[in-house]
This record gives sequence, structure tokens and C-alpha cells, in this order.
Amino acid sequence: MRKIINSTYISLDGDIEQLDQWSFDYWSDDLERYAHKLLFAADALLMGRETYANFEPAWSERAGTDAFADRMNSIDKYVVSSTLAGGAWGDTTVIPQDKAVAEITELKARPGGDILMYGFGPVAKTLLEHGLLDEVHFWVHPVIAGGGTLAADGFRGRLEHTHTELMDTGVVVLTYAPAVTSS
Repeated sequence: MRKIINSTYISLDGDIEQLDQWSFDYWSDDLERYAHKLLFAADALLMGRETYANFEPAWSERAGTDAFADRMNSIDKYVVSSTLAGGAWGDTTVIPQDKAVAEITELKARPGGDILMYGFGPVAKTLLEHGLLDEVHFWVHPVIAGGGTLAADGFRGRLEHTHTELMDTGVVVLTYAPAVTSS
């Protein structure tokens, strides 16, 4: 069975939305290698409508600039949305929000590589709640951004630490798996 892996940049105070204001200062070859490893182990991207709306123009305009951009543009994409009818970014499949759990369960059961998702929004939270998310990689940046947003909606979930990777710019990638709860 394929793994669904979430990769999320986060500030020390829990900001996951204003990345353009604080994350670029910490980019390095070290981070690029880690991001490359995650993307190239996957053969599908899973995202919500907002991530898709941000990624499609950004990555489309980078087509042909490097192997990472080309992989982002060529990989199969699955978008969970209640409003999007279709996607124009490569091979994009829209999954209706009300069928997300069933269709992602079926997608995960298909043969293939990992399924990678960026950002910890409503889709990631739904996957975690339904036992479909296998790993979360929080890229903790050494900055207080001034606007924590990770659990602004009151979301709660338990995770178990599985790995730590310290990057050369001070970013720490903390990898977690869903916590096994005793009945």
C-alpha cells in the first residue's frame, strides 16, 4: 500500500500560511536535497483547492527550469475540492470533497510510489482523522512569524515522533506518524 506523506513548512509560532514572508531566507542546498528526495519518491501529489490554486501558476511558469520544477509539472495531481470542476495543470484529477475519504482510500490502495502533499490544511486534517495520513514532515523554521495558523480552527491530533533531520540553515525537519492509541 502506498504512503501518503505530508510536507509542511512551519514557523516556531505555528504559521503555515505566510511562507513567502519568512521561509526563503532559510533555503539551502541541504533543504533542496531533502525536498528532492520527498518529491522524487512520490508519483502523485495530493492537495486541496487553495494549494492547487497557488501551485499551478507558480510551477507552470517554472517549467523547463530544473528537474524539480519539471517533476512538479509532470507528476499526477489529485485535488480535493467542492468548487473546482477540473484542472488545467498537467494530469489533474479533481476529487469531490464529499467523496474524498473513499476516493483517497482507493488511490492509496493502488500500486505505486508515495503520495505527497504540501501544507497542513483541511485535506491533511481529514486524512489524519480517518487514518489515511502516514507521515507528516514539519519543516520547523527558526523564526517567529507573528501569526500561528496551524490549529487556528481548533483541530487536535496525536502524532508520534519518528525522525529528526537538522538542516544547515537551522531548519529542523520533524517527522511524525499518527499515534497508535490504545482502546
